[in-house]
Amino acid sequence: MIENFISLFQADFYEKAWGYITTTWPIWLPLFMVTLFFNIWLSYKRREWIRSQGSVLLEIKLPRIIDKSPAAMEMVLEGLWEDIVGTLTDVFIEGRVRDFFSLEIVSIGGEVKFFIWALSKWKNIIESRIYAQYPGAEVFEAEDYALKMVYDPEKAKVFGITTRLVKPDAYPIKTYIDYELDKGNKEQEEIVDPIVPVLEYLGSLKPGELAGIQILIQGHRKEGLQDAHLFSKPDWQEGIKKEMKKIIEKDSLVTPKPDKPLLIPYLTKTQDDTIKAIERNAGKLAFNSMVRVAYIAPIDIFDKTRGAGIIGSMRQFGSKNLNGIRPHVFMSTDYPWTDFNKIIENRLKRTHIDAYKRRSFFDVPYKNLNGKPYVLTVEELATIFHFPGAVATTPTLTRVPSKKAQAPANLPV
Repeated sequence: MIENFISLFQADFYEKAWGYITTTWPIWLPLFMVTLFFNIWLSYKRREWIRSQGSVLLEIKLPRIIDKSPAAMEMVLEGLWEDIVGTLTDVFIEGRVRDFFSLEIVSIGGEVKFFIWALSKWKNIIESRIYAQYPGAEVFEAEDYALKMVYDPEKAKVFGITTRLVKPDAYPIKTYIDYELDKGNKEQEEIVDPIVPVLEYLGSLKPGELAGIQILIQGHRKEGLQDAHLFSKPDWQEGIKKEMKKIIEKDSLVTPKPDKPLLIPYLTKTQDDTIKAIERNAGKLAFNSMVRVAYIAPIDIFDKTRGAGIIGSMRQFGSKNLNGIRPHVFMSTDYPWTDFNKIIENRLKRTHIDAYKRRSFFDVPYKNLNGKPYVLTVEELATIFHFPGAVATTPTLTRVPSKKAQAPANLPV
């Protein structure tokens, strides 16, 4: 065994390997060059297409009184689900990609704001959807706050992370339905809204600090040649079936016999509730998603606990028997001696901030940067991103100062 291993480093091995490479180059070299050219061409055309579409950042000022559950936000988000790319000519010649969006909850010096970023063509659709569900809200095009996020290691510090799910996509996070926010017969003091801890923490930031939770989404579906995949990529429905089968056959109290299927009564109440939650979630529109966090502040006021605080404020979206959102990649190195003069860490942070500004994750230039997309349905997204009612008492949460009313019809012209 040792002799065989040593023989790998003998001269005749390298001679044979080099001989194989030189004799087969007419096969592999053209394939390599074609693949390289194709990837460069597609990347260039996609960048060009995305740039040509333009973008818009819409700020939503919340009405003073909101008496609707997060189901209203579900209706808004359903209108953003889009699975059409176009013809193969559009994809490979024009560089067209599927539309993507960014739902953002941002604290600028403690002032908490809601934004939706989208390609310019979606502006009117998003406005009409929000006004239909929240008539008292104000939606207007805002200056992009993210452009002010400039990372200079000598002047500012940055905390950034990408996230992932704790369990497979099939398991939903703890949603507003689990918190019974879909029931309109509860008194105000009985309402427990999971988004409130997030808003309260973001509202505690000081002047000069900026933190943003960026929820990047793109309609989820089976992917194939139109998505530049040579082999088709199935949607999440197959994973749902496997996870439900696993719960019934492997996690039950009774081991099923080969000739007899396992019955639901053998499941615990928790397992039964988990299956019901998976089934309910599976029937809703789904998005490829990535929750990304960025926090930046001048060196003299930077608080290293802010990052952990933001993530901690989102723990209520998870539960032991369902799913949860957890940190995946931190924009830092584990040990100082592995990164001379923080060269790697600074590069990671610059890239993270640039990707945040561009809202880039599903496509070029930062496709799948520091993570892979996971699936969240409109119910889950509406839980993480919705407009809270009076239960949210954050004083710095931006709201419309007064309720609007139509002018009397009999006013003189």
